[in-house]
Amino acid sequence: MTLKDLCTKDIIDIKTGTNYGRADDLEFSPSEALLQKMILHGRPKLFGLLGKEKDVFIDWSKIVTIGEDAVLVDLPMEEREIQRAVHLKK
Repeated sequence: MTLKDLCTKDIIDIKTGTNYGRADDLEFSPSEALLQKMILHGRPKLFGLLGKEKDVFIDWSKIVTIGEDAVLVDLPMEEREIQRAVHLKK
């Protein structure tokens, strides 16, 4: 699997079934060549005229499995509430 393939998969919380969308970017450690985080850029508010929402960072340790169509994540409750608020505003 390539990094491009990884960014085309939906990110889904295994406890709530919430689909957070797709990763816009990946953060990795160049010294260790390990992926650190998946990044979902904040969605624009009113076509970008009112800025954008905060970027969402999902640590690599929160990823449970990577399937053919989706990446399953297990987010702690406090992170899930933040993600849920971002998801509902889309």
